[in-house]
Amino acid sequence: MFQQTELLALAFLSFSFAQVSENFESGWNQTAWPIYAPDCNQGGKITLDSTTAHSGKNSIRVDGTGGFCGHIFFGTTKVSSGDVHVRTWLTKRHADICPFPAKPPMPSPILTSPSSPCLTPPKGTDKHLRIGGQSKILMYNRESDDVTLPDLSPQGIATSVPLPTGTWEYFEYHLGTDGSIETWLNGNAIAGLTEKPGVANANADQWQRSSIIPNITAVYFGWESYGNDVNTFWYDDITISGSRVGCNATSF
Repeated sequence: MFQQTELLALAFLSFSFAQVSENFESGWNQTAWPIYAPDCNQGGKITLDSTTAHSGKNSIRVDGTGGFCGHIFFGTTKVSSGDVHVRTWLTKRHADICPFPAKPPMPSPILTSPSSPCLTPPKGTDKHLRIGGQSKILMYNRESDDVTLPDLSPQGIATSVPLPTGTWEYFEYHLGTDGSIETWLNGNAIAGLTEKPGVANANADQWQRSSIIPNITAVYFGWESYGNDVNTFWYDDITISGSRVGCNATSF
């Protein structure tokens, strides 16, 4: 159903860790924040960039390539053992965004549309929980059954927002142990990217058909493409915690 994706982050949990915060002012520790390319890497690269930053002088730059194997991330396995809150400041170079990949048995990159960065928590082989874009909006895609949050109806699309280009944006999401999801852009809750178990949601019909609850083990930031789309992202001031951090926190 979905053929292309930019990935801003992946997340799934393993052991207890109170909080991880990184602003990269001391450089890029590749042991703590290794590169992650689980499927294949078709030439993308990740570098420490001292030409732009949300705070200080450094950020991490991800140059994403096109092609079916345009996958490249960096991240950490140090995430909380309960509820997980992930926040990052990010900026992207190009407005074009691609839809999520369906990961069919054989590659079939047939869709191209405006897209946005993606977060993806891995849950075993082909079990990522992605946050990315299709139809010019931010959205989630659950790889295990290939459904989206919100539904991609006109009404569902209207409940989400696009990711701006060329400016530093604050993005945060929360994954609850009960399966709940909350998402904010610049401190504003995104209704279409909010899910509460047992609460009816007319724009989450597909999502609520399953009882799947993410069991996250890592958080990765980067880019994933299944077509010819390329983009460049910068990430800075990342925090992964068991409770909400918020836009203005500076615990580095």
